[in-house]
Amino acid sequence: MTKQKLELTWIGKEKTPKLEPRILLEDLQKSYHAKERRSENDIYNNVLVHGDNLLALRALESDYAGKIKCVFIDPPYNTGSAFKHYNDGLEHSIWLGLLRDRLEIIKRLLATDGSLWITIDDNEAHYLKVMCDEIFGRPNYKTTITWQKKYSPSNNNKGLASICDFILVYSKSEKFQNNLLPLTEKAKKRYTNSDNDSRGPWISVGYSNQKTPEQRPNLCYDILNPNTGDHIKNLYKAWKYAPETHQKHVAENKIWWGKEGKNDTPRLKLFLAEGHGMTPHNWWPHADVGHTDEAKKEMISLYGADDVFDTPKPERLLKRILEIATNPGDLVLDSFGGSGTTGAVAHKMGRRWIMVELGEHCHTHIVPRLQKVINGSDQGGISKAIDWHGGGGFRYFNLAPSMLEKDKWGTWIISKKYNAAMLAEALCKIMGFKYTPSEEHYWMHGQSSESDFIYVTTKTLDDAHLAAISEEVGEKRSLLICCCAFRLETGKFP
Repeated sequence: MTKQKLELTWIGKEKTPKLEPRILLEDLQKSYHAKERRSENDIYNNVLVHGDNLLALRALESDYAGKIKCVFIDPPYNTGSAFKHYNDGLEHSIWLGLLRDRLEIIKRLLATDGSLWITIDDNEAHYLKVMCDEIFGRPNYKTTITWQKKYSPSNNNKGLASICDFILVYSKSEKFQNNLLPLTEKAKKRYTNSDNDSRGPWISVGYSNQKTPEQRPNLCYDILNPNTGDHIKNLYKAWKYAPETHQKHVAENKIWWGKEGKNDTPRLKLFLAEGHGMTPHNWWPHADVGHTDEAKKEMISLYGADDVFDTPKPERLLKRILEIATNPGDLVLDSFGGSGTTGAVAHKMGRRWIMVELGEHCHTHIVPRLQKVINGSDQGGISKAIDWHGGGGFRYFNLAPSMLEKDKWGTWIISKKYNAAMLAEALCKIMGFKYTPSEEHYWMHGQSSESDFIYVTTKTLDDAHLAAISEEVGEKRSLLICCCAFRLETGKFP
């Protein structure tokens, strides 16, 4: 019997594009930095790429594979009614293929402890979930967050009105650990001090695990209630903590046995002064993270009333995601840059960021927005909440054209748009070398290790050239030469 598996399939699924790893060309006229350093935490090496996001992701792979802590993408929803800046309403199979090709590269870009967050509506959410299970593995599915994008349903809708979108969350591996959220004022009021503990207000949390004793035998042991002398067994569930951790809790007087001291199971005291956060959940009401009307008002303040995306995301929504998934200095990627919300929020929160956008709104929306963030004039969104006053900068890159083009006879040749430096960098990327041109050795354009190098030239090399290079490279180093042609005596170089 043929081995079968459960999978989502669509027309053209077996067709995967062969992508040339392009180089990125910085446009110094569009790169932008603050005139002065505002703090020691200013970040200047953020990256904005203008170009096709599939080719851009491939271009980023050689430098950023395994380094991205958080990817947030807000792809076209394939509804036929999305904003004018994108070609939404793609045929279903094309849409699935478009996302699959990009998600496979995104997975390679993610750090082992990284995570992916995708916003989607209920039109494609279930198909996307199955596809992401296949790419990332079902064990790495974390949750589906329900975001209340509207505070009231539209009266123009004759059917069942949609007031929510969804955020699928996946990790690269089991090493992902989310952060706790800061305590709200409402949450702080839950802390009391019924036993007049000198450490101040506290709450208690359960001591039992969701795993059974059979699943976690190392977390099954007797716990002594010092008030009654009873040895407590947890017959149906394991404890949350290892024996040595429990003894630490006992020594720190953090075990709570109830008001009378006779509860059947212990609880752990968490003190407000210790700064414990809140565990994130998957229901995000608009009161906590904003709604689309809030986002549109943010856009109007930035661009004017006549040029607003139909489905922008509020800055508070991105702030919540980055609070959970990242720490200051971590690297964030958004390959569907849109209006630039991800980069703006990441910048204000002290995260490094990379954004990719193909459309002209890269120049009409993203660049002006980021300039306002950097010079401190953007005081909308989360700016006041985090006391943002500007700083940092970003580098603007264009995606280079293909290295190859056809001449008038239909023969593939090196593109005339490539100069020597571009060609050397492109060959380094294609051959798996890091482009690090040496000022000392003309033949050292890149390297893949401490002793492995590459030399790129359009010249024809003869015996004399090769002999001179060989002598300079030496026996303990290796050199890959990419040249137009070479002439040498047979057997001279074994």
